[in-house]
Amino acid sequence: MRALAWLALVGMATLVAAPAVLSQTPVSPSPTCTALTNLTLPHVVISGAMTVPASIDPATAHPAYCRVMGAAHPTSDSDIRFEVWIPDHWNGRYLQLGNGGFAGTIPERIMAAGLAQGYAVAGTDDGHQTTNNADASWALGHPEKQIDFGYRALKETTDVAKAIITAYAGAPKYSYFQGCSDGGREALMEAQRYPRDFDGIVAGDPANHWTHLMADFAWNYQAMTATPASSLTPDKLKLVEAAVVKQCADANGMIQNPLSCNFRPASLRCKSDDAPDCLTAAQIAALERIYAGPRNPRTHAKIFSGFTPGGEAEANGWGRWITGPDGDAKKAQIYAFASNFFGNIVYGDPNYDLKRFDFDNDLKLTDEKFAPVFGSYDADLSAFKARGGKLIQYHGWSDPAIPAMDSVDYYKSVLAKLGPTGNFYRLFMAPGMLHCGGGPGPNVLTTLPAITQWVEQNQAPDILIATKYRGDDPLQPVEQVRPLCAFPARATWDGTGDVNTPASYRCMAPRAK
Repeated sequence: MRALAWLALVGMATLVAAPAVLSQTPVSPSPTCTALTNLTLPHVVISGAMTVPASIDPATAHPAYCRVMGAAHPTSDSDIRFEVWIPDHWNGRYLQLGNGGFAGTIPERIMAAGLAQGYAVAGTDDGHQTTNNADASWALGHPEKQIDFGYRALKETTDVAKAIITAYAGAPKYSYFQGCSDGGREALMEAQRYPRDFDGIVAGDPANHWTHLMADFAWNYQAMTATPASSLTPDKLKLVEAAVVKQCADANGMIQNPLSCNFRPASLRCKSDDAPDCLTAAQIAALERIYAGPRNPRTHAKIFSGFTPGGEAEANGWGRWITGPDGDAKKAQIYAFASNFFGNIVYGDPNYDLKRFDFDNDLKLTDEKFAPVFGSYDADLSAFKARGGKLIQYHGWSDPAIPAMDSVDYYKSVLAKLGPTGNFYRLFMAPGMLHCGGGPGPNVLTTLPAITQWVEQNQAPDILIATKYRGDDPLQPVEQVRPLCAFPARATWDGTGDVNTPASYRCMAPRAK
């Protein structure tokens, strides 16, 4: 019960239904934990090691564990800080957690969720320190820190954490990586760049096509600011979402298959002047650009997928990410991320104006210099497959930050490269889920137990169970339970069973066209 309480209190959506324990291994007492400060590792300083007693206080709940803190300095400009937590009753597994945005802090909240289930866990700040994960000022004039963020901090943390765990409690029997958003990019980076480091990987809503995602952010900002009349206020977003739901949702108001939703913004065109119940020509043009996604102006080649309809007016939806909470696009998250990336990293100009970005030459320059550092879009997962690795990728269909179709596009590219992937890589799409959680649909996914069973028992997941709690609070009652089928199949209700019983659904493959 304590593990479930710790899990709910930290609110980690994808760490649920803990897998069977491999071993109940009591780790050594406090003096051995503190002695880890004397462990010698290349270019690593261990700054502290202490035993933390268990707590059942709702504000600080956790099991007893050995907490190790330190930093790696692989270059003279590197300061990769990390923490490793080893619970008193270790299940023999190692779990490394990814970050979000531009990182800057160690992901302690989600580390606590893994710790509660008996995993030895680790996380890093990716080589810089800031409490604002949209801030990339740390990268200005610091190419080594850029590499640390791109991939080096991941490898340093993996190697250091495994060495510390081995010295203290023995080598992990299995190793797992899990992350969402930038953590999803990191997860796929691990599979591509370091295929032997992890047995199982979970990549959620990944920002792995990094340079093209940032170009997409610039595209959407330009769409929103094309004219003074282009902005979309919260009321206009409510109008759009209501029209989308009316046209494409099921009886429960859920868009189960956005791919079949052919919503046309022009259907809401004002007949004359602007009014609360319609869209102006400028607003329609902005919407159409956002749904379509960026194209090269010279070749018309696709740069990035656009957004699928749904989630426009949800809390933490478009108002937070794309349009700004009051229609001011400079207040949107995509503006913060893109202006920081192009200003502080690509052009070395913190005052860089996103309206200047050219989707032909500027994108080419960005790809050539920075895709090898930040991107993890390589479809060749053959090395990870050959070593027996297993990969689960998931994405919310209503993600307002990273278009869901980019995950579909990546999945298809791997399929084209390697052929059928069902024996090592599966994709799951979550109707009604926003960015890494939230939204009107079930958004707590059983990814960690699924990847564990796949790795350790060779039970490939045909479905993931998705749960919706009241108020998206795991301490509140369950409102919905739905199965998510391995893409491209979709869960279809049998028409008679309990809609909240997964057995009432069948995974149906799409009809061949």
